[in-house]
Formats: sequence, C-alpha cells, structure tokens
Amino acid sequence: MKKRRILVFMGGPSSEHEVSLNTGKEVIKNLDKQKYIAEPVVITKNGKWLMPPVKRLLLENSVLSSGAGKSLILAEPQALKKMNYMKPDAVFIAMHGEFGEDGTVQGLLESFGIPYTGSGILASSLGMDKPRQSALFRQAGLDIPYFIVAQKDEWKKNKNRILRGIAEKFVFPCVVKPANRGSSVGVSIVGSDPTKLESALNSAFSYSDSVLVQKFIKGREITCGVVENEKGLLLPLPPTEILAKAGAFYDYKSKYADGGSEHIIPPRNISMRLLKKIQDAACLTHNILGCRGMSRTDFILSPKGKLYVLEINTLPGMTSTSLLPEAAKTAGISFPKLLDLIIQSAVNKSRFR
Repeated sequence: MKKRRILVFMGGPSSEHEVSLNTGKEVIKNLDKQKYIAEPVVITKNGKWLMPPVKRLLLENSVLSSGAGKSLILAEPQALKKMNYMKPDAVFIAMHGEFGEDGTVQGLLESFGIPYTGSGILASSLGMDKPRQSALFRQAGLDIPYFIVAQKDEWKKNKNRILRGIAEKFVFPCVVKPANRGSSVGVSIVGSDPTKLESALNSAFSYSDSVLVQKFIKGREITCGVVENEKGLLLPLPPTEILAKAGAFYDYKSKYADGGSEHIIPPRNISMRLLKKIQDAACLTHNILGCRGMSRTDFILSPKGKLYVLEINTLPGMTSTSLLPEAAKTAGISFPKLLDLIIQSAVNKSRFR
C-alpha cells in the first residue's frame, strides 16, 4: 500500500502558538508509520514558514524563537509554491486560534486544491466567532446563556456607558471573554465590583476587538466530541465532565498545566437519556455550522438538569491527553485510528468538492 504524504501545519501567529506546537508534535508521533509519511510545516509567530525538511530540533520553542535554521524559513508566497510542488495527499491542520482555526489557512489550501483536515472556510470562521455561532444555536432551539457584545472602539470612547449597561442587564457574576479566541485566553468570571469588571474587559479587549459578556451559569462543565467514521457518518463520542483544579473554571492553566484538571468519562450520576441528549446536541451544533471531520462542543449542565451550549471547537486539541482523543479512547478508538479517521474525512471531502 502506497503511503500517504501528510504535511502537519503547526504554530502560527496566535496566542495559542505553543499549544499548537504540542498538538503538531503529538500528531506526527502518533500517525501510523505504515500508512503515512508525515512532515512538519512550522509557522512562526511572525508569519514565516519553516518548510520540510524541518529538523526535529526546530520544533523546540527555544530554537524557533532564536531564529535557528534560517535557510529553511520562507515567506508565505514562496512556502505555498513549494507546498504545491510537493503535492501532499493532505494537510493535517494542528493549529489553534486565528489564522489556523478561523478559515484563513483553509482558504489558502483550497486555492491550491490541497485536501485538509477539519472544517471548511465558513464553518471554521463561525467556529471562532462566538456571538454568531451562539445566535445560530439559539435559532435552532438550543439553550444559550444570555449575552451581549461590546466593541473595542466603543470601549475606548465611553467605558462608563458600557459598564453601566452591563450592570443593568446582568445579575452578577458574569463571564467576560474575547469573542474570537480559544483556549480560554482572556476569559474572566467577574462580580459586580466595577474595578474588576473594567479590568476583565481590558484583558479581553487585549486579545480581540469584540468581547462577549455572558450570563454566568452555575453548573457542571461538560464537553462532547464528534468524529466522522469510515463511511462519513457522524459518530458522537462519550461526553466528558471536566473538573478544573488550577482555576475557578476550565481556564488556560487548568487546560494545560500538569494536574490542572480532571476528566471524568462518562460524567458522574447522569442518566443514559441525558447522555444521549448531550451527544445529540453536540451532533446538532456540528451540523448547524457545517463542520467536517471532528468537533467538540462545550456545555454547562445546571443543577436542575438544563443543558446550556457554551461554544463549539472545530479544531480541538489533539495531544494524547486532550479531551477528544481521551473520549475516543474510551469509545475504543485509539489515537492513531482517530487521526486516520480525520485524514480520511479530509480526503473524502476533497473528492466531492
């Protein structure tokens, strides 16, 4: 059997650069060597592309930031030309945040007709736009926490008006988050103290020009992934309950620090009927945005059993201890097999384009 040539995109200019490098390295490590020839493409924080052959050392953060291996660094146009010449069977997108997760790199790859993993341009863009995806989910009948959107330009002009508006519309605490970032970067849970609210908004605006202020729902944090099987049918994975240990919620530190969280599969004391409801909701959010390959949807389950959709992640973390691979393993799908399914979905998707 001829091996497929896979380019693994990692890094990028987003605040999730290091997380993406970890994902990319784990993908390369776990791809079936009997089926694939995997090569890394590292995009630096300043937008340069490190093209194959990329030595293993170049995947270390310290070497990347030092500028070592400059002979391999290309500007984007030259890198894309080289990639087109290489004619990979598919690109595995192991990037997070802007550029890699928002439809930008997907558009570049489509312009060259190169198959890539995960969702297309529109679904990826919506997956990074929390207000728009929330509006779509609400229209479909899903429960969404009440939210408003604040813009940076308005914040600069009249902070007091925005602060007063939030105080009038919300019973505190509330959640403040950038409208188009992942990994819980810039997210805060704040009470009615105006000083802390202002600080939380300033933090969120440092990451995005739009900020989502959302009603805080007390409850259990649940997430549920879905993946396409060999026939292209959507397979919901077992839901996971997340117990944050490094923070008050599943923030950046809880996600990536050693021992920062505990994942319970399946969630404790939940009926089969409710588990099915969570899985159905994860499939529905996936289909509403038109996602492909895989996705993971985050929920809050209130003490009264009401299920709220928080957001969808179209490119979930893909290390061996990330939520999606953990749930797949519980369902009997090994990490290499999961990667295989994701790549097959990319190849199938390109055939119908």
